[in-house]
Amino acid sequence: MNLSKLYFLLPLFLLFTSCTEASTEYASNASAESAGSATATLDTTGLAKATFAGGCFWCTEAYFERLQGVEAVVSGYSGGKKANPTYQEVSAGATEYAESVQVYYNPEEISYKELLEVFFATHDPTTLNRQGPDHGKQYRSIVFYRTPQEKQQVEAYIQQLKQAGTYRDNIVTKVQPFKKFWEAEGYHQDYYRLNPSDPYVQSVASPKVHKFEANYRNKLKPEYRK
Repeated sequence: MNLSKLYFLLPLFLLFTSCTEASTEYASNASAESAGSATATLDTTGLAKATFAGGCFWCTEAYFERLQGVEAVVSGYSGGKKANPTYQEVSAGATEYAESVQVYYNPEEISYKELLEVFFATHDPTTLNRQGPDHGKQYRSIVFYRTPQEKQQVEAYIQQLKQAGTYRDNIVTKVQPFKKFWEAEGYHQDYYRLNPSDPYVQSVASPKVHKFEANYRNKLKPEYRK
């Protein structure tokens, strides 16, 4: 193969790299920095929790952890029934779980509605079981509500988006009661920061995160304001 063809095909390879493929390659090289429970030392006093599923959790985690008022974001699995699901099971579509994030936030600094706005703005809520190169039920769009008030806020915001004609296609995001969140394996936590050379991070996640930082600069923590 000549070099001109190689340079042409490389961007296509990066474009179609999926979250699952990237994880398979990088799991064996997991950083010791990401080992252990992501919430073991987290002081949750005064913090509220919100749980969302909107595609590969590496991207979703990176968005929310940049927000002022968000103290921690944990990647994991929600929406299924099997105890202790593994990434291999979830990514193979062998469970009903979706890749999710649990957001620990200070409601005095950022509201639940603001989190909803970020959630809907950072993924496509009109694609069923798919986000970009990632496809399968594990990548479906879901808001897991904890209270009747949260459910009302989610449904009202979806109706607002519909009335505004924000999306050409119908919103397929599920609104479901929160039941259980299982923390993902250690190497998935803070994956975006710890694996900058991952082809998926470079070709899929980084452009989306940089766009998010530009669009939401006034809501970011100081260290992410460029």
